Amino acid sequence: MSLSLRDLSFSYGSRQVLKDLTFDLPSGQFNALLGPNGAGKSTLISLITRLLALQQGCIQLEELDLAQQPRQLMKHIGVVFQQSTLDLDLTVLQNLHYHGALHGLSTSAVKQRAGEELERQGLSNRLNDKVRTLNGGHRRRVEIARALLHRPSLLLLDEPSVGLDTRSRLELNSYVRSLCQSDNLTLLWTTHLIDELQPEDHIIVLDQGRLVAQGKGQDLLKLTSCTDLTAAFEQLTGLATGDVSC
Repeated sequence: MSLSLRDLSFSYGSRQVLKDLTFDLPSGQFNALLGPNGAGKSTLISLITRLLALQQGCIQLEELDLAQQPRQLMKHIGVVFQQSTLDLDLTVLQNLHYHGALHGLSTSAVKQRAGEELERQGLSNRLNDKVRTLNGGHRRRVEIARALLHRPSLLLLDEPSVGLDTRSRLELNSYVRSLCQSDNLTLLWTTHLIDELQPEDHIIVLDQGRLVAQGKGQDLLKLTSCTDLTAAFEQLTGLATGDVSC
């Protein structure tokens, strides 16, 4: 399912953090929301997931409008937040059961789906282990399994690689990309790390709450006349120091 944002703005008091955002996410593929720290990425995720109330603009998932049909729309969304929300003193399965109950899933359905999700992530042997015994990369995988329990069509990951070592970051990135193909999942991955992106990705670039560019990675290279995405990102967001490959 395709996500559409139209004329989206948001302010904390007198400080405007999102300004007239309009873009679409192509369905069934990996999409990246790229921006420096403080660009408004987490605020945008909070608006899509209703942690913050809409102030101006429209968010739609296919024909569903967030303001008019919030419950129906949220049934189609899974989310992994930047800060972990797992209960460290519960087992992996207990964490997944709690989430499944919130979505109206039966105990048997949760157990079956949890087993399936954890098996394809190589964590089926950790089902009854307490979350605090898992390393950071495995905890993220459990959060992804939890987000997929109700079988959403859109998965939001807000800087999911924060705090992970390089190997864990790249393994996680590779895994969620495979979900787009295996599950026809539309995925939005927010980051400020260029090495998590590929030239064929659809990339949305935010800077100071504004949309400064969007398109495939190779389109951004053409737009900026740069030879690599790091240089293109620095030019688009005003971070360039003069020593860039453009």
